Amino acid sequence: MKKIIINIRELLQVRKTAIDKVTGTEMAVLPKIDQAYLIIENNIISDYGSMENCPDTSTFEVIDATGQVVLPTWCDSHTHLVYAGHRIQEFVDRINGLSYEEIANRGGGILNSAKRLNETPEEQIYEESKVRLEEVMKQGTGAIEIKSGYGLTVEGELKMLRVIKKLAENYPIAIKSTFLGAHAFPLEYKENHKGYIDLIINEMLPKIAEENLADYIDAFLETGYFSVEETERIMAAGKQYGLAAKIHVNQFTAINGIQACVKHNAVSVDHLEIVTDEDIAILKDSHTMPVALPSCSYFISIPYTPARKMLEAGLPLALATDFNPGTTPSGNMNFVVATACIKMKMTPEEAINAATINGAYAMGISDTHGSITRGKKANLIITKPIPTYYQLPYAFGSDLIDKVLIEGEIV
Repeated sequence: MKKIIINIRELLQVRKTAIDKVTGTEMAVLPKIDQAYLIIENNIISDYGSMENCPDTSTFEVIDATGQVVLPTWCDSHTHLVYAGHRIQEFVDRINGLSYEEIANRGGGILNSAKRLNETPEEQIYEESKVRLEEVMKQGTGAIEIKSGYGLTVEGELKMLRVIKKLAENYPIAIKSTFLGAHAFPLEYKENHKGYIDLIINEMLPKIAEENLADYIDAFLETGYFSVEETERIMAAGKQYGLAAKIHVNQFTAINGIQACVKHNAVSVDHLEIVTDEDIAILKDSHTMPVALPSCSYFISIPYTPARKMLEAGLPLALATDFNPGTTPSGNMNFVVATACIKMKMTPEEAINAATINGAYAMGISDTHGSITRGKKANLIITKPIPTYYQLPYAFGSDLIDKVLIEGEIV
């Protein structure tokens, strides 16, 4: 049966003509209809408009949204949601003054997660990961990218990617899979970088392609991790298997990584806590989406992506969670949107655009997700009664979601 949502206080992110992203000053504009209705048919948005023009509802399943706001579900384009166990001790270590680098040098960080993952059966990893996925769906996420990168062995990486594939098969949420074998160098390759990159390219990638386990390829391009030259080799290899790049870059240092990513037509460059004027100029002439991860900055007390500088220069920006066990153990996009407003001085309009249509672009799905557009997936957040959508970032600690619909069905 067709559904109709009526008496919507504010229907947000209404795009009559499909767009793939918004940039610069466009991000300050969030099109909306006050006192609106929306029709769902065959899991897609078939129509919407003002209540003045609402059709007869007698043949519909009716959802009355009096006093409530409706907007597209969040598109979280950067997560590490599949992992084993936790890294709670590292949280305490940071409180006690240890840096990210010091924790890594003591065997913590990514290598700690890799050890746990390789010791944990695939079915257990799936069971742990589906709990996290169900949680973020209830928090309003309707599309998500999930990375590997805690295997760092052929079998470990394949195990992670198979779990991601199984989640995609069993849940209605759109899931994009990213191969991040180049997350860190395993201890046995610490002095043999070429050997590990050869393993990624010659053994991991062919098997991943054979099982069709990934949509994208990623690397941690950063001082002490993967160099610009090493990352370029990985991006080029991924391209041969049809995997476009989405790269971790400029989290701690700026080493001309963004220039390399743009040269290789990366879909997105993610983190960007450090951004130079040269980086901005390079991104401005590209199709690459910058992605900020403010809850990572919040959790490990590093700088926030300079959103105002980037937007004023005419760049687009997406927001994502970076959900992972070490530096952002949260997949709550509502908190990300609020933190972007509070700490990065983004307006609510900019933050919602960044977390919906631009997040969809950073996952390659803006033709089906990220806006209220006829023919797009009926992935919707219905808030509790609130006076204005500004309350979403304002009341940052409150659960303001009443219902989440994914492909037209209530989660």
